[in-house]
Amino acid sequence: MKRLIVNGDDFGFTIGVNTGIQRAFTEGVLTSATLMANGDAFDDAVGIAKANPRLGVGCHLAAVGGRAVANRDQPGGLADADGWLPKTLGQLALKLATGAVKSIHIEREFAAQVEKIVAAGISPTHFDTHKHTVVYPAVTKALATIARHFGISRVRSPFGAKDGVWKSVPAGLRGVYLKQYAVSVAVMPARGFFRRRIAQYGIKTPDYFYGVAITGLLNREILMDLFRELPNGITELMCHPGLYDSDLESAHTRLKQSRQIEMEALADPEVKALAGELGIELINYREI
Repeated sequence: MKRLIVNGDDFGFTIGVNTGIQRAFTEGVLTSATLMANGDAFDDAVGIAKANPRLGVGCHLAAVGGRAVANRDQPGGLADADGWLPKTLGQLALKLATGAVKSIHIEREFAAQVEKIVAAGISPTHFDTHKHTVVYPAVTKALATIARHFGISRVRSPFGAKDGVWKSVPAGLRGVYLKQYAVSVAVMPARGFFRRRIAQYGIKTPDYFYGVAITGLLNREILMDLFRELPNGITELMCHPGLYDSDLESAHTRLKQSRQIEMEALADPEVKALAGELGIELINYREI
């Protein structure tokens, strides 16, 4: 049996991203989204989630990007003196390598983010991490600890399966695809530690994960190719739909016009029809 979770990341990032996730859910194949507690459009996303109870909503835990949610009662730690999280993965990696950031600092921030989401009336279906920071062991430890604390038994495993979409990637973007595919391969050594730690905590993940190599590239043709090659079991497809507007254009993200293309692909009636023809069951994390 082929079961598919289509998860929209960055829920709460901007109003346009929220609009894209809502449309991809109500009109198309999107089944799940992960909410950013430190997103500028957090309140709008909460309203959409409550108006669409069939949408699975998890926590998109951020160790990089944007303002910290936790109150800072001591110097040092994850956020800087002005309360900003590291801007890049490189900055986070440096703080981890030098010992300036430890797992306990990440736990505090993740706990504050989950508490904010729960206080808003959302019961999270699962956790994942912004920019896949869970590939760092300290973040894996923090994620597992916080998941157990909040009774969350499902998380994303961001270690990608091989996909067969090369022929559908536009020729001018194949270099981007290859670079992103290389990144997905480079982080594979972290998978062993991740699997051992979440197993210790009784946490479940989907069987397969797609999305890293095609980040910013997902279009109608690639989506349909992924559907055709979907393996038996439970697969998560990560996506980033959104309405391209002035807020998104000025936001700190490389994914801009591509979000509109993804939204339109996910909401395409032929894509939804293909899923039915192939016998793909569209689910969210509640059903794992």
